[in-house]
Amino acid sequence: MQTNFAPEQLKDPDTRESNQILRTCVHCGMCTATCPTFLLLGDELDSPRGRIYLIKDMLESGRPATAEVVKHVDRCLSCLSCMTTCPSGVHYMHLVDHARRYIEETYDRPWHERLLRRVLSSILPYPARFRAAISGARLGRPLAGLMPGGHVLGRRLQAMLKLAPGALPPPSPMQAPQVHRAQGQRRGRVALLTGCAQQVLAPSINEATIRLLTRMGIEVVVTKEQGCCGALDHHMGQHDPAMRLARANIQAWSREIEGEGLDGIVINTSGCGTTVKDYGFMFREEPEAERAAKVSALAMDVSEALQKFAYAPVREAPGLTVAYHSACSLQHGQKITALPKQLLVKAGFAVKDPAEPHICCGSAGTYNLLQPEIAGQLRERKLSNLNRTGADLIAAGNIGCLTQLGGDALPVVHTVELLDWMAGGPEPAAIGQARRAKAA
Repeated sequence: MQTNFAPEQLKDPDTRESNQILRTCVHCGMCTATCPTFLLLGDELDSPRGRIYLIKDMLESGRPATAEVVKHVDRCLSCLSCMTTCPSGVHYMHLVDHARRYIEETYDRPWHERLLRRVLSSILPYPARFRAAISGARLGRPLAGLMPGGHVLGRRLQAMLKLAPGALPPPSPMQAPQVHRAQGQRRGRVALLTGCAQQVLAPSINEATIRLLTRMGIEVVVTKEQGCCGALDHHMGQHDPAMRLARANIQAWSREIEGEGLDGIVINTSGCGTTVKDYGFMFREEPEAERAAKVSALAMDVSEALQKFAYAPVREAPGLTVAYHSACSLQHGQKITALPKQLLVKAGFAVKDPAEPHICCGSAGTYNLLQPEIAGQLRERKLSNLNRTGADLIAAGNIGCLTQLGGDALPVVHTVELLDWMAGGPEPAAIGQARRAKAA
């Protein structure tokens, strides 16, 4: 693709990077075949190729973003399926992240858009606030039907209330800053990102991760002053809040790296993992560039950590079939596809892939709150494919996907909870649900 940025524009590192990405695109259109929004809407502007044209024109012109550009960029899930498909290696993730930041800096959104995004940015990354908000949402759920569905804000509020769980587990003391000592001889030392929304919605995921790793002889450190990875703000174009959250994590983990040392930074939410692995790029022009690069190099999905430290089950095969949902951030963002399934098979489960495994479930961070109609269609499509596998339960490696796919006939569970159970940990609640359904 030919570009025409002025020399003055190319002094900006983000524009310079976007220029190189745009020049990589050869207009082939293969990305359209695997784009969820193009699949549903059939609009070229809602495909990666179409969005690339819109972004190119917006950035080259230097003009403020238009409502048309914003509409189509906002509809992008950042599922990154296009990056897996692209034969030319177009780094669409960095391009669309730049576009979102540019939009937020140049476009005046309607008041209700600004309000909702500010609320999400102020609540979701902070566990205490998020827990309070969920408690309030539970009280408001009976009133969801009274909200005006004819206005976009009403539909989004309905989506938020629908996603709010009926009950929350109590906070887990295992997630507090501390060192979880290895059982037996210490074979390694890792830090664990406990996350933000996940530690409120499903603390059992972090508990399973800690139990499993410590039984394997791995010391697990939950560092002080770590928090949200910054992904939620980053994907809304909120650059400064995202960098502030990421910087706190870099500082917290760097103290451990430069102190007793770390063999890895384990992340059991794949959306967070994709972002932390990108810290080196995000901070390439910042004073923390070297530290950020080290953090990114040490970041690993929990499945990678289990492979590294030789996971082994101790229980007999449970006689259950798992439909494995591959989170977009894991399969497209981190290029981890076969490993979680291999671990589940090693643990004794039969594993089935649904049809269209590359298509997003519609969660995508805050997407199911900001674009509830499209997210709802993708959810139904994904659940239909998962149910057709005939499996007993669904496993996935991302809390967003688990929340999006919950509430249907098949119970959902994080992959690491199944692996922990088969290696001596407690039985996840989803197993009992699956067995009761199987016996019925």
